[in-house]
Order: sequence, then structure tokens, then C-alpha cells
Amino acid sequence: MKTFPADFLWGGSMAANQVEGAWNHDGKGVSTSDLQFKGLHGGVTPRSAGDSCIKDTAIDFYHQYPQDIKLFAEMGFKVLRTSIAWTRIYPQGDEAEPNEAGLAFYDQLFDEMAKYNIQPLITLSHYEMPYGLVEKYNGWGSRNTIAHFEKYARTVFSRYKDKVKYWLTFNEINMAIHSPFTGVGLSGEPSKQEIYQAIHHQLVASALAVKACHEIIPDAKIGNMLLGALRYPMTCQPKDVLESLQKNREWLFFGDVQVRGTYPAWMGRYFRENNIELQISDDDLTALSHTVDFVSFSYYMSGCATFEPEKYLTSRGNIIRLIPNPNLKASEWGWQIDPEGLRILLNDLWDRYQKPLFIVENGLGARDVVESDGTINDSYRIDYLRQHLLQVREAIADGVELLGYTSWGPIDLVSAGTAQMEKRYGFIHVDRDDQGQGSLVRRRKNSFWWYQDIIRSNGAAL
Repeated sequence: MKTFPADFLWGGSMAANQVEGAWNHDGKGVSTSDLQFKGLHGGVTPRSAGDSCIKDTAIDFYHQYPQDIKLFAEMGFKVLRTSIAWTRIYPQGDEAEPNEAGLAFYDQLFDEMAKYNIQPLITLSHYEMPYGLVEKYNGWGSRNTIAHFEKYARTVFSRYKDKVKYWLTFNEINMAIHSPFTGVGLSGEPSKQEIYQAIHHQLVASALAVKACHEIIPDAKIGNMLLGALRYPMTCQPKDVLESLQKNREWLFFGDVQVRGTYPAWMGRYFRENNIELQISDDDLTALSHTVDFVSFSYYMSGCATFEPEKYLTSRGNIIRLIPNPNLKASEWGWQIDPEGLRILLNDLWDRYQKPLFIVENGLGARDVVESDGTINDSYRIDYLRQHLLQVREAIADGVELLGYTSWGPIDLVSAGTAQMEKRYGFIHVDRDDQGQGSLVRRRKNSFWWYQDIIRSNGAAL
């Protein structure tokens, strides 16, 4: 049985807007995420005086990061995936010069990680963009946003070129087709034409960031990031199989462009049938030729596809409505638990792209109970992660080249989908509730010690 590679990158994953807090400190501007008071479908109206949101403070990672990094190091992390808040660097998105206070914060964060030999894996844009770009340019609906993103990317590449060697462009870039405001900053109910034009601009910007990274940090690796929305045919009826193919293509399209450097032929038919005519310049086509070094993705659940969806009830999983698989159990939040699906997805992506893969999100949201003695017995989380990591090991034995695994999230954080604290993922409990009350004290859960043992043994303890 092939085991995990000796240089396998074990760690955890989180996002600036879900942990940092300090939403308006040190010159930070308002981001789209700051306006989403109730999760990914939140409002888009700028804050008024007195408005507050649980993300305002989140878990106060902005001020408490030294103790959190120390706890991650205690678990043995080799890598920590987080994001840079774009609005800490360019508060409105189109300033002539970056905000030095924001740049300095991430210098301090990366230096703290370096003390413990933890590699940063940094996402340039994780479900947030400057709201100033939404107000002035209609977000990614405008070609102007491409240049502003490229400028931001070049700024942080130049600043952190000696500190960060692993980068991602956009978090779950395919989310734009499900939540356009979250993904591409489009308000209201945009048409498919508007959504896919905005997606095209974002794909061009991603490719230009890849080009810039290769120029500025030649020894770095930069990847894309997909929401792994695996769909099985509900039955072996050929029409269900075809529907499954088409549903999977909806999100694989993003990977195909970023890995292969061109639009897949079958998207031409989709565009024709939906009256979508993209404005694509020759410069765009040249830009898209700059392809990623590796493919990263999130995986939480799978679903089913059928040509007769009216026959089945759908369930809300994050913000994608899925037809449940009758063979699987689900979490409290309706996310179906499918460890074997992760092995299937790893093999599918490896066969399709033949580029190294990186699992950058996988975890279980659950309600944790702090016992009277302060312990937190989250055996359900341990079981979930163990079952998935066993399938990861199987995929490696299948021949999949895998760089690492960062669980979501290593510490309790504000849920992106529900804007809750009580939907907890972490190995570390943070004393804060959905009303924003609590001491913010950190406690190690039982899963903390389990994951420490998994990392120490490089997976052998599974």
C-alpha cells in the first residue's frame, strides 16, 4: 500500500474574511464579504452607522494570530492556507498606491509562520473584492477590474516573494454561477450573459496573475481553486448519465480553461443555446495561455443528477442545491457525507489534467459541546476526517500525485454559508456564539490531538 509522500503538506485552511475581524481597522476598505450579514446570500447595501455583523470581529485573528499560529505549530502543520484581504491592500480597489498598514500586517503574519516552519498557501481573492469596484465598475462585469486585480496581485507577489511560495488565484471560482455577488460582484439578478462575461474577465485576471507570479517569483507555484461539485447519475438511465456529465462540466469548465489555457469546445454549444456571446479579445486569448502549476479544490459532499429532477427533493448544501443520494447519510446541515467520492474526484481530476492536485478544503461543520471540565469530544469530526483521509490514501495508491491536504478550518470561524459560529469545523474551539458573545478563549478539542498524531506519523496513524 502506497502511503503519503515524505514531503506531503499537512495543514489547515481558512479565509481572511472569516477569521480576521478588524473589518475597518488600519485603513481597510469595505469588501463584498463585509456586506453579507447573513451568509453568501446576504445583502449588498453599504453599512449604515451602527450596523454590525459577526464578521466584524470574527475570531479576532487579526490581533490574536500569534497564539493561533503557535497552536497550529503544536499540531505540526507544514502549511497554512489563508487569504489576503484585497481591501487591506487596496481599500477601494483602484488606488494609485497600496495601503502600507495592510501590507505590514501580512508581513508580520508570514514572519510568525516562518518561526515554526509553516509554509503559507495564500489565496489572492477568497469570496471578497473591494466594494468600491462594485460601485464604480459593476465588479467583474467590467473589463476594468482585470487591471486592478493584476496590479493587486503584482503588489503582493513583489512584497512577499521571499516569504510565500504557494499561491492560489480565486477561491472556488466556479461559485459565480451559483452566487454571482459572492463570485463576481454582480448585484441583483444578472442574466447568464452578464454572469459569464464577468466570469471571462475573472478567468483572464487569474491567468494574468499566473503570468505575474511566474515572472516575479520564479521558484513559486501558483494554482487555481475549484469547488469540487461531484454529481453521480441518479440511475443508470442513459439520460441521467448524460445529465451527470453536463452538471459536472458546469464546474469543470473553470478548471479546463485554467489548466488547458482555452475554452473547451462543448462550452460553445452551451453559449449558443443560452444566447451568450462573450466579448473576447486577442489579448484575452494570449493571457489565457498562462496556465496554473497545480489544481486545488474543496470537497465536502457529492450529489446526484437526473433528467427528471421534479421527481426528487433537493437539499441545500452550502449554496448549491443538490439532489441527495439515497445511499448516503447527511450532516446536520444537509451536507451528504461521501468519503469514497473524494477518491473518485481525485482520480477524475488527475486523469483529466495530469497536474499535481491539492485538497485545500475538507471538513465537517457540527455543533460542539464544551463539557464541564472544558473538554470537547468531537469524535464525529475525527471519524469524518479519518474516513476521507483513508480514501485520499487510496487515491495516492491509485497513482494520483497529491501535494497536500489542508482541512477546513483548523480553528472555529464564521461560516461563509450561514454566517454562524455554532457551525464549527475546527480542531480548536473559540468561545464565541452566534450572537457575538464570548471570551474568544481558545480550547483544544479531542480532534486536535488526533490530527497532531496523523501529521506526526505522516498518515500512518490512520
